Amino acid sequence: MVKRMLLMLAVVVVVVAGLGFVKYRQISTAMKAFADYQPPPVAVTTITSQQKQWPATLEEIGNVVPVQGVVVSADLPGVVDKIHFESGQSVNKGDVLVELDTRQERAQLAAAEADRDLAKVNFQRLQGLVEDSVITQADFDKAQAEQKSTEAHVAEMKATIERKTIRAPFSGRLGLREVNLGQYLSAGSAVVPLESLNPIYVNFGVPQDQSRQVRVGSSVTVHADELAGAAFTGRVTAIDSRLDESTRNVQVQATLPNSNSKLHPGMFVNVELATGGARSVITLPASSIAYAPYGDSVFVVAEMKDPKGRAYSGVRQQFVKLGGTRGDQIAIVSGLKDGEEVVTSGAFRLHTGAAVQVNNKVQPENSPAPHPEDN
Repeated sequence: MVKRMLLMLAVVVVVVAGLGFVKYRQISTAMKAFADYQPPPVAVTTITSQQKQWPATLEEIGNVVPVQGVVVSADLPGVVDKIHFESGQSVNKGDVLVELDTRQERAQLAAAEADRDLAKVNFQRLQGLVEDSVITQADFDKAQAEQKSTEAHVAEMKATIERKTIRAPFSGRLGLREVNLGQYLSAGSAVVPLESLNPIYVNFGVPQDQSRQVRVGSSVTVHADELAGAAFTGRVTAIDSRLDESTRNVQVQATLPNSNSKLHPGMFVNVELATGGARSVITLPASSIAYAPYGDSVFVVAEMKDPKGRAYSGVRQQFVKLGGTRGDQIAIVSGLKDGEEVVTSGAFRLHTGAAVQVNNKVQPENSPAPHPEDN
């Protein structure tokens, strides 16, 4: 009985040992295969870095404002009798916009003119009498003062009637009408906005450390996202005398011709301010840059070796300092050498040492002055 049990125990030990050996071989083979595994290379596009002449410019966000802009309002109270304009209409200086009811003032003017005419006749009659010493000089002076008073009253009534005719104070384009026929307007009531659009101002801020590069007369180029392909050029005409305490920016004002009225007050625009001669920088497509809070970087393609000494095309991460942008391009001020092969697309999947496969059949946009199509 004991022999039989020992024999069964020996058989079990042999079976367990065999199974353990088989599993050991399987695990060893899997570990060896995993150690030899290399992930497939990432498909990327690349460009060779080159030094180019880059115009020295500052790029800021600006706001379009009119050279002249007011809300035309009523000078005196009255009822709207006639409206001579339409919303959005262009007008010239002095054009009549609104006439208020002046029937009462005109009646008062007629009475004032009658009083003036009578005072004038009395004055002329008394002038002959004072020369003949029929009346005293005091009576004559009183008649003369009365005649001047009636003339002043007539002039006052005419001025009141004129002030109830609301005119455009300068040439420009009207906004939306804010009055209707028969509406009573109190003094100061808004009638319609009026803005002069040609020329037009663009106001923008320049950081304190770059404000010394700005000069009156500097060239300015303006682009608006909603006006694809359109560029407007002008000159800096004014620089504020003090910095904004909250932003530490100095406000700059440029004047631009706007004969086609494409720029409207209130628009946000991209401003390029020329600050001097061109400088030599490396330009890359904006898609090359990997942005991060700890620093911006690019991936440079280089020949590398794996742990077994086998060569392959890999990438290393290179931190760079960025300059301005121009179209699809961005300037690299430092951190990159001329002639290095830089990844232009697919960088978000990369890390230092990652294998890559370059395929440049389709390249990202890399134009300094792109002209997007109208969709």
